[in-house]
Amino acid sequence: MGLMDKLRGELIDIVEWLDDSRDTIVWRFPRYHNEIKMGAKLVVRESQTAVFVNEGKIADVFPPGTYTLETRNLPILSTLKGWKYGFNSPFKAEVYFVNTRQFTDMKWGTQNPVILRDAEFGVVRVRAFGAFAARVVDPAQLLRELVGTDPQFRTEEVQEYLRQLIVGRLGGALATAGVPLLDLAAHQDAIGRRLAAVLTEELAEVGIAIPKFVIENVSVPPEVEQALDKRTSMGAVGDLDRYTRFQAANAMEAAANNPGGEAGAGIGLGLGMAMGQQMARTMGGGGATQPAPAPAQPSAAQPGAAEPP
Repeated sequence: MGLMDKLRGELIDIVEWLDDSRDTIVWRFPRYHNEIKMGAKLVVRESQTAVFVNEGKIADVFPPGTYTLETRNLPILSTLKGWKYGFNSPFKAEVYFVNTRQFTDMKWGTQNPVILRDAEFGVVRVRAFGAFAARVVDPAQLLRELVGTDPQFRTEEVQEYLRQLIVGRLGGALATAGVPLLDLAAHQDAIGRRLAAVLTEELAEVGIAIPKFVIENVSVPPEVEQALDKRTSMGAVGDLDRYTRFQAANAMEAAANNPGGEAGAGIGLGLGMAMGQQMARTMGGGGATQPAPAPAQPSAAQPGAAEPP
């Protein structure tokens, strides 16, 4: 750092952070030798929290507002440094600005299938993906557990950890929901709210909450999809007997439109006979087939009749 930067650091007495990114969670205020003037202005904007760290220990935490840095506004830091008379000399401290807004561009997905037991399909492997929102609710705890001395802590540094935690809890949430596989789409919102509560409780030790959890899609293997498609087709057909007669009637109409074709004539004749038999069975006794009469036997020769030549 040059001489002008050193002088500028001594003259500037405003400590603030203007976030120009969309993925920064924690940002450390840069100051030459971490020197801050007593009486400097601290500006903490909405969705921000300022945390003062003295010699590796978290001291004072400031919510949104404008503050004049004095011993009365820095009770913990004043105690750590032993200021008893309100010295106006500069002091050394690290200032971390923590972004407390919701980060909504977080994605998740299952790399490997989650095995579930379904009452209708048995053991099924499912995949799922979606999005979630995360926010910092305890800045001091976040600095202790995850950030450490990182001068710029971004979402990409914690997103993989959150994704692994989500995937680890997804199978249990789907299994305990007691929802059949065919009804998962109708219960995705309820399962998402349950997962958000479970993850928030799990992440309390690192100061992060999950206010929103969205399940965009739950998919099954191709063979299960084919079975579902067949079941859907059978449901659309409805009465199989009526559907068979309908198909036969369509075939008869197609054969009638082609009277010159031998195949069409044969098909039409066969389908016509089948339809006739079906109609006879449907009509009951009115269409019963009468037995053919037995052939006449030759009568015995009458006495006195002349024999044929």
